[in-house]
Amino acid sequence: MMIKISKLFIPAVVSLFFFSSLASAHVTVIPKTSTTGAWETYTLKVPVEKEVATTKVTIKAPQGVEIMSYQPVPGWTYSSEKDASGKVKTFTFEATGEGIQAGQFQQFVFVGKNPEKAAKAAWDAFQYYKDGSVVEWTGDEGSDAPHSITDIVTATTMDHHATQNTEDSDKTQKQETEKAKTEVTKKTTETSNSLSLILSGIAALLSLASIIIAIRKK
Repeated sequence: MMIKISKLFIPAVVSLFFFSSLASAHVTVIPKTSTTGAWETYTLKVPVEKEVATTKVTIKAPQGVEIMSYQPVPGWTYSSEKDASGKVKTFTFEATGEGIQAGQFQQFVFVGKNPEKAAKAAWDAFQYYKDGSVVEWTGDEGSDAPHSITDIVTATTMDHHATQNTEDSDKTQKQETEKAKTEVTKKTTETSNSLSLILSGIAALLSLASIIIAIRKK
């Protein structure tokens, strides 16, 4: 009886883990929560759920989010499509080599400026495989291919204070650095002036000694 139960239970457990891993192998963008107006550092995670490599991924910028910059990744190129105002509509990371192999994942980092009003930013993604197939991660939550969503919430007073404190700290550090440079320059100048005076004194003494020697010879 136990053997029969094991024969039924083990495959069921294996299947559960298998399908769970497939369900979690989505293209995602983190963080899942950010604040309005923030310059957020986002991380795009691209797993491979097939037995062939992923060679390209294209992301559609959510409405209101401005893509500002990206972090270069060895073996990958970056390109973007912009609208009439110069804002990025879509951006693409494409492999120059073999791409992301089966069982692997790759992360891409970029900076986006969040909208000033609270919103749910949907990251539509298009994953291209080496065999020519494309998986469109554009569905709603709960679908077979959902897009990743970042909940952009209204920034609190504490968030603003934290930002201000960071800016003040950076400003203070910059001022201290400039002050240290000024002091070093001042000390260097003083040392140079002192050395000049010493050398001038030595030169005067040598000249005097030469005159005295010349007089004695006469």
